Amino acid sequence: MSEAVENQETQKDPETHERASGKVATDDKAEASQPAPKKNGGAEARAERAPATAEGMAAVLERMRKKNVSAGAPDYDARMKNLDKLERSILKHKEGIVRAISTDFGNRSRHETLLAEVLTTLNGIKHTRAHLHEWMEPEPRETWWAALPARCEILKQPLGVVGVIAPWNYPVNLALAPLVYALAAGNRVMIKPSELTPKTAEIIDTIVRDAFAEDEVAVFNGGFEVGVAFSKLPFDHLLFTGSTSVGKIIMRAAAENLVPVTLELGGKSPAIVSENYSLKAAAEKIMRGKLFNAGQTCIAPDYVFLPKGRVEAFVEECKAAVAAMYPTLADNPDYTSIVNGRHYDRLAKYLADAEDKGAKIVELNPAKEELSAESRKMIPRIVLGATDAMTVMEDEIFGPILPVHGYGSMEEAIEYVNSHPRPLALYYFDNDDSRVQEVLTKTTSGGACVNDTLLHFAQEDMPFGGVGPSGMGQYHGREGFETFTKKKGVLYQSRFSGVKAIAAPYKGTIDMGLRLLVGK
Repeated sequence: MSEAVENQETQKDPETHERASGKVATDDKAEASQPAPKKNGGAEARAERAPATAEGMAAVLERMRKKNVSAGAPDYDARMKNLDKLERSILKHKEGIVRAISTDFGNRSRHETLLAEVLTTLNGIKHTRAHLHEWMEPEPRETWWAALPARCEILKQPLGVVGVIAPWNYPVNLALAPLVYALAAGNRVMIKPSELTPKTAEIIDTIVRDAFAEDEVAVFNGGFEVGVAFSKLPFDHLLFTGSTSVGKIIMRAAAENLVPVTLELGGKSPAIVSENYSLKAAAEKIMRGKLFNAGQTCIAPDYVFLPKGRVEAFVEECKAAVAAMYPTLADNPDYTSIVNGRHYDRLAKYLADAEDKGAKIVELNPAKEELSAESRKMIPRIVLGATDAMTVMEDEIFGPILPVHGYGSMEEAIEYVNSHPRPLALYYFDNDDSRVQEVLTKTTSGGACVNDTLLHFAQEDMPFGGVGPSGMGQYHGREGFETFTKKKGVLYQSRFSGVKAIAAPYKGTIDMGLRLLVGK
């Protein structure tokens, strides 16, 4: 849907939501203002696109359904061609992606965009191409003896038309990575980008239009009304990435049409540091993960637990780590801004609430700069003495603020994690394998990293997804293909079969057989 929905229904202190107004182009005006090409990777361009209205989107969905019936499921070669077209279009527009996202954020590190938006999506395409033939192969399954000499197998078929609702924090990857797996599974796809990154939404539309016809992949941009209408469409599957509160709204809307959903949500992902792990190494890795995209990452470390006697030393190591990564903040192109003023104010309120309730706020500001609210660059801060009564420990932070807690025993830290909603990620720092396995076994999270942060997301051969309040379902790699695939069980009966022996009229040998198998 959109963040507007979350603001309307879940915010404790509702504020007016800024909406994307009118048509927005990328910074490269020549690129954005070009008319759509006549041909898109062999597909006819959409001279007149369907409007982003409930009726227009429903019409596109219906055309996609009809095309599925008339054209049938795409074969291996067609799916590979679709992946190739998407890859070429992403590479063609990679500079436009960098400019659009940076403009939407106020400043977004070029390197962060190329790493987290472009490279990760291209790696997903590469991995999928390498394994697609294997994934598409029918799977033989065991056959019950009574049906012999029949054989059983699983056929892989496209679900049909898949909907993707993408968020603003990684607006390209989280729109196009699901597209990769949906196309690989042979589906047609409709995408709703976030209205909070309108220039990026336009470049996503351009990327898709350059590669696909509207009855193959379609993008619908707009605000609250478009998001609501999109979420109510009768897709064959809907993938939403965003907050837990909006995920509940999406699931309710999808339930009206019995649409299965994959929800990639968030929550408070903990980092736990063991007694003997290097504080310097832990601080470097945790702050690297925390400050990537200025903390606007669903799997960013949300709070830290470490032995009580090491808290002050850890804070000093965090100061050193930030100084090494970002010697300055204000004019540093590597340090990303908060996406908009409303989110900047939300983070400021977290800090004020924590301080009012007795927490100590430590600034990580190497050059001692004054950063204006207008720049939306926020000084990283550590919060000491945070309690569950503070909003900084209630809500997913999504910014450069890091509560740090001390524990008396590892059991205390594990108990805290287990007494709260299951997180999307868990980070544990320890070189003792037995303790590592103990923590991983005793906690439940969507994913985990040992002795690092964030990197599990980029492993294409591992599934990514949450558990409970942090998500439902998963994608990436084989699991991404399977999420958008119907695995149909098929029995092939032989010309000669012994099934008559267990068919009516029931008498004679069947009675003897049942006595042997299930008793009198």
